[in-house]
Amino acid sequence: MTIRHLKVFLAVADTGKMSLAAKKLYIAQPTVSQTISELERTYGVLLFERLAKGLYLTDAGHRLLTYARHIVPLFEEMERQMQYSSQHLSLHVGATITVGICLLTDMINRFEAEHPGMRIHAFVDNTSVIEEKILKSELDLGIVEGQVKHPDLLVVPMMEDELVLVCGPQHPFAKKKTIKAADLSGQDFILRERGSGTREFFEQFLSQASVQIEEKWVCHSSAAIKNAVMGGQGMTVISRRLVKREATQKKLYILPLQDRTLTRTFRLIYHKDKFLSVPFSAFIGQCRSAV
Repeated sequence: MTIRHLKVFLAVADTGKMSLAAKKLYIAQPTVSQTISELERTYGVLLFERLAKGLYLTDAGHRLLTYARHIVPLFEEMERQMQYSSQHLSLHVGATITVGICLLTDMINRFEAEHPGMRIHAFVDNTSVIEEKILKSELDLGIVEGQVKHPDLLVVPMMEDELVLVCGPQHPFAKKKTIKAADLSGQDFILRERGSGTREFFEQFLSQASVQIEEKWVCHSSAAIKNAVMGGQGMTVISRRLVKREATQKKLYILPLQDRTLTRTFRLIYHKDKFLSVPFSAFIGQCRSAV
């Protein structure tokens, strides 16, 4: 068995078809089929069930997939480390949208200034996407605000962030000094997409308060959410960091909740079996210093 066998196996597992795996790897389909057969003969197991022209991982296939997800990226990282000097070290960091807008640029600038020659490649999306990519070794680590559920991920608290309720200047609540949770019942809201830590946190708050709102808009973009709220389409819940300027300009109004502050924690996450490369360890150190 070679690393090539594992790369072909991963391509088949990810695409679900020999033909698609062949296209992804730019090789012939019979070569893919032969490679999978060699793996199965080597270990004396069936890796895929062939049912109705589809491929489905067996229990043995799932076990091999777990190892292959770590072995292949680690092998590729070893090759990069051996082929290039320390001036070419890189790190792939994921961040949720709030973190990406408010914190990530400054963190990367500081890291690259303190570690000349090390480069960070950033990916910004919601918590669930970042978590999935780390589990697949497509990202080295992530900084998220949502709850992390997978037991294979280690979580390091970094800093707190306050969520605030916001409305536009024409909204009936705009002049209120405080509001109660019950006041939100039936109100139109512009919310983040499912998988967002902001949305998950707010939905937990609503559930605890036994309040139901109207989901009028769903947006992946904080800018789109703010524009919709300023345009009178409804209220939202959002990081205070993201609305400081608009609140100062009276384009948005922050509505303090009576006897409640919506505080959450930004978290650093990475796989428990992650290899501690030089750039990885250095970035972790910087993040721990921000705790």
